Amino acid sequence: MFVLHESQKLQILYESLEKSIPESLKVYGAVFNIKNKNPFNMEVLVDAWPDYQIVITRPQREEMKDELDHYTNTYQIFTKAPDKLEEVLACPQVINWDQAFQIQGCQENLREAIRKISVSKSVQVDYTKTTLIMTQMPMEPSDDQVDVMESFKMPKVDDNTEKENFQNIFLDPSHAGLVNEQWTFGKNDRSLKYIERCLQNFPGFGVLGPEGCLISWVVMEQSCEMRMGYTVPKYRNHGYMKKIGIHLMKYFIQKKMPFYFHVSEYKEYHQAPRDMKFKVAPCGWHQWKCTPEKYC
Repeated sequence: MFVLHESQKLQILYESLEKSIPESLKVYGAVFNIKNKNPFNMEVLVDAWPDYQIVITRPQREEMKDELDHYTNTYQIFTKAPDKLEEVLACPQVINWDQAFQIQGCQENLREAIRKISVSKSVQVDYTKTTLIMTQMPMEPSDDQVDVMESFKMPKVDDNTEKENFQNIFLDPSHAGLVNEQWTFGKNDRSLKYIERCLQNFPGFGVLGPEGCLISWVVMEQSCEMRMGYTVPKYRNHGYMKKIGIHLMKYFIQKKMPFYFHVSEYKEYHQAPRDMKFKVAPCGWHQWKCTPEKYC
């Protein structure tokens, strides 16, 4: 595996990955952000060029300083050759199995290679599979660079929302604590730091209730996935997550940016994607949280 640096090659890879959506979606979204100012300081690895079989996006080595920070130490993987994956992932130059990390992808066939390597290296693996929700991916923006925060204009508040004293807002790092408290994968100091970084670099959107408190929100992360979605129980089943989704969908389509999200079976906003013409991707959303036994 080697790092793909040149902007022209990254663009060719991005266009190629689009043909493999939804299976390539996590890597596709990460490459988009790497091409556009790379706010999370990530890099792209391929096994060959241009006829690649495996693509991995990951933080650059200097970013992965905290041995227990699996939020930062996250790898997105796409493969056309699952039988070759075990040899590649076992290489310490590709993945550091001595620290806590996550692997994310949209292919369940990554699972066997990860299982075999984790057993041989005495690493505990917590596997999560959820439903991947997506829409048709947009074409590449015409701008050479896309600053997602600078160009994110406030959507207009619709008449009904205004009458009810509900307000659409941008999230900023000051909201990270609240988001962290309700995030199923968070609720700790490292996740708080990760959410703050996401809100410094990517769009976060919410709805303020009549009392001026956040009642519903969602945040984009480094692979263009909308995550951490939550609605306060009192306001569930009133369509507030749907309102957020509509505004974000209009913006991302206009800006020709990829976006998608995952939901568990029991999330109250599971109905909203169907209402907004999103579709369920058959491949699913997969995450492997890997922790060396010395840290368990």
